[in-house]
Amino acid sequence: MKSLSKKLVVVLLAVVMVFTFAACGNKGGGSSEEGGSDVPVLKIGSTGPLTGPASIYGTAVEKGAKIAVEEINAQEKDFQIEFKMEDDEADGEKSVNAYNSLKDWGLQMIMGSVTTGSCITVSAEANSDRVFLMTPSASSADVTAGKDNAFQICFTDPNQGVKAADNIAKDFSDKKVGVIYNNSDAYSTGIYNAFKKEMEKKGMEIVAAETYPDDTNADFSAQLTKCKEAGADLILLPIYYTPASVILKQAKDMNYDTTFFGVDGMDGILDMEGFDTALAEGVYLQTPINPWSEDEDVKSFVEKYQEKYNEVPNQFAADGYDGIYVLYNAFKEAGLTADMDAADICEKMIEKVTGGFTYDGLTGKGMTWNEKGEVNKEPAVCIIKDAKYEDVK
Repeated sequence: MKSLSKKLVVVLLAVVMVFTFAACGNKGGGSSEEGGSDVPVLKIGSTGPLTGPASIYGTAVEKGAKIAVEEINAQEKDFQIEFKMEDDEADGEKSVNAYNSLKDWGLQMIMGSVTTGSCITVSAEANSDRVFLMTPSASSADVTAGKDNAFQICFTDPNQGVKAADNIAKDFSDKKVGVIYNNSDAYSTGIYNAFKKEMEKKGMEIVAAETYPDDTNADFSAQLTKCKEAGADLILLPIYYTPASVILKQAKDMNYDTTFFGVDGMDGILDMEGFDTALAEGVYLQTPINPWSEDEDVKSFVEKYQEKYNEVPNQFAADGYDGIYVLYNAFKEAGLTADMDAADICEKMIEKVTGGFTYDGLTGKGMTWNEKGEVNKEPAVCIIKDAKYEDVK
């Protein structure tokens, strides 16, 4: 009797192992019950800060992406998209854990990471694993450098720096220009270095270039004083909204009446808890999208976003929305199916996106990508008035 029991256990264990290995060997993203029948699922993951001081970025990308997924799933009959974002707190080390969790989940493509530091780390992992990556908002050239699988929805840092110099030279040629930037941050320094180089080409002087060590810096009085003493009547802030909010407050406190010009990292400042939006009055902003635009596609997205989340979307929400649609449209045009594994999808997506694929999105019309993973599109320049963006004509 004991001998029979042991044999039965062995048989049962063998059966369990067969089913376990079969499940682990599933090449596609699985299936979901849709309308009473199995529908293949394409699994798109992302990592970003859902908690911590940069959470405005991550939560906005997640919200925008979810709207796109809902729209696609409502009309797509061949497969459904399942989207999952893991919190990386904008930390490079934590982003690896988040990425590995997505791999365990069955990741087939990744729209992320959201922030530059995390995405530099994750893009290297994805390149090694041959997972196609389209980041919505990580803008450093290091994200895509040497990685044929990595692409960007947002402008690269050098591109932003050049565009900022172009816009300032065009609209503020009579201004003395100062800069305050984070010299320990790849995003901030990347924009500044390209801006400086382009300003030199245009024969425009930067009268003061002041730095700070990290975005937890709470006192910018020394940097502002040096800019003021140098006569800077326009200050470029190639930084994120948290330090920018402090700079705007301290400039007012010291009666420094100057024009501030921000880039896409400042988008979200109007939604900061406890921030006096009057401090941003008259600030110029170079951004991919104006949520108060009269463009019909933008208006439709903003209405859906406000109805669902009761807030105005920032550019990161639009980046997330565009990111999902870029992946979906390229996937469909390439003739891919949801049962394919990540590596096969990756190779076909690279070929498609670099082969003349175009997309008209919220953050740019006629977007195209080169083999370096860089997107080609034009930024909008807005001015903040009454806690809203107005296009600069």
